[in-house]
Amino acid sequence: MSVLSMETQAAQKRASRIPLPFKLLFRDPLAGAAAVFLIIVTACAIIAPMLIGHLAEAPNFRARNMAPFSLEQGFAYILGADTLGRSLLARLAVGARNTLGIAAIAVMCSLLIGGTLGLIAGYSRGWLGNAIMRATDIVMSFPSLLLALIVLFSLGPSIPNLILVLAITRVPIYLRTTRAEVLEVRERMFVSAATALGASDLRLIFSHIAPMVLPTVLTIGAIDFATVVLAESSLSFLGLGIQAPAFTWGSMVATGRGYLANAWWVAFWPGLAILLTTLSLNILSSWWRTYADPHQRWRLELGKKERK
Repeated sequence: MSVLSMETQAAQKRASRIPLPFKLLFRDPLAGAAAVFLIIVTACAIIAPMLIGHLAEAPNFRARNMAPFSLEQGFAYILGADTLGRSLLARLAVGARNTLGIAAIAVMCSLLIGGTLGLIAGYSRGWLGNAIMRATDIVMSFPSLLLALIVLFSLGPSIPNLILVLAITRVPIYLRTTRAEVLEVRERMFVSAATALGASDLRLIFSHIAPMVLPTVLTIGAIDFATVVLAESSLSFLGLGIQAPAFTWGSMVATGRGYLANAWWVAFWPGLAILLTTLSLNILSSWWRTYADPHQRWRLELGKKERK
């Protein structure tokens, strides 16, 4: 066996150890770039506040409204400074932690609540399922942003209230999706077989039906994450989200909107971060929706087959 063939076999073995989703992901340049950007943003949100987070709150009047791409005050001021001389790079990192953290908690809460109620509404054939669906119709009859504004204005802006509002407004999406899936799954043969063997309702719901519904709900959650980020940024921009001294990307845009004429970078960088993050989330969730559907996955594998 030649050295070249041995190297080829070793390369094939290394490639076979790479999980299939990663192979297909980085075959799509746009989806791969979106995934890399989201990994960088998440890493910065976790690590950067511990390294330069103190600069997000520390005024530096020598750097007031300092323009970006200047190393006069150090690398932490590469993106410029705001009206109090605070590093915009540090504030972007801390704002990413707050924005993504609030959105992640809200999505998980709405997924758990909506998924559980959807399982009950789909499996129940009596008044309980109808009552859950009528309550869902009431929530959906209000525009989500208007409902959020009313609740936050009544309860007062705070992080728990913001998470509560974002979760409640997104619950109907998961509830209706889960219910539609359960209505189809509960008629399958394996559910009838489990019922004939004496399985209880709870066992049927959480051991047999829920695992079949979970992939679809997780896909909806990945798609919905970008919407929650935009909703949180909108509420913070309007002053009904997280309150000072804490801040998010949306509140940073609101702070910089009065200085667009002479310090455009104060609002530009957080606005760009919101744009790129939501765009990357939408691209990646669209790719995942295609990958998760066995009938559509051939579109991602087509390039490999054509090269053979």
